[in-house]
Amino acid sequence: MKLRIFTEPQQGATYDELLTVARTAERLGFDAFFRSDHYQRIGDGDPGPGSTDAWITLAGLARETSTIRLGTLVTPTTFRLPGPLAISVAQVDQMSGGRVELGLGTGWYDGEHAAYGIPFPPTAERFGRFEEQLEIIKGLWAAEKSYSHDGTYYRVVDSPALPKPAQRPGPPIIVGGFGAKRTPRLAATYADEYNVPFHTVEETATAFERVRRAAQETGRDVLMSAAQTVCVGRDQAELERRAAAVGTPLDELREGGLAGTPAEVLEKIGAFGSLGAERIYLQVMDLGDLEHLELIAAEVLPHV
Repeated sequence: MKLRIFTEPQQGATYDELLTVARTAERLGFDAFFRSDHYQRIGDGDPGPGSTDAWITLAGLARETSTIRLGTLVTPTTFRLPGPLAISVAQVDQMSGGRVELGLGTGWYDGEHAAYGIPFPPTAERFGRFEEQLEIIKGLWAAEKSYSHDGTYYRVVDSPALPKPAQRPGPPIIVGGFGAKRTPRLAATYADEYNVPFHTVEETATAFERVRRAAQETGRDVLMSAAQTVCVGRDQAELERRAAAVGTPLDELREGGLAGTPAEVLEKIGAFGSLGAERIYLQVMDLGDLEHLELIAAEVLPHV
């Protein structure tokens, strides 16, 4: 089981704050540093300095870290055209020495699209664009010569398919979600990893099984993972303090996330592991609480 740190900078974080968390996670031995890809705070509260661009952030981190893997969970297809996105990810992969992973999704938060003038098509069209983007990005990275695509939403004509990423045939692609029909098929067809974010162990088991059945039809191996909000404390007082900083009642975090003492959190991680999850993304909401990462690294990480 690999533990990865997952941040939500749209809730208010500067690049320097993210750099500090990424370097701390690297020093402590976490497998990866991931961030969401949003342009606006979700929900009420102080937006702080606002969000930052995901791939500009990861480009900077690529040069200021050396071993930790880097990625998005997930980049919306609505934000970027497939060709330029393939170029950006390939370049960041080169800059990192081959440490990048691309989480890709349909996009869902219509408010941020309206706020920054980004078109937000209906759900069916977003899924159609999502599938074509997956095909085009993988095609551009893998092409030995030129690459073309003539689809419903995108037309690519004799692209030189450059630059190439450091990882060949390309960085791992992560598809996430809980959809019962389209998501399993897309994950089984295009993804290297399937992620279930913020669901119970029982719900995650159902989603994993759907993708496994779809993968039997495509003949591909897909790694399974889960994302969970994390809140670890040595005692009740520490837990209550961390839950208050997140703004979520501790009981809710225990029920719907990874919250409790190190032993309690390890037990729940083990439940996800029994389903076949090979990676857990620990959603860390209070980026200033580096002692939280230290505690997880000392009391949880060595035992998974």
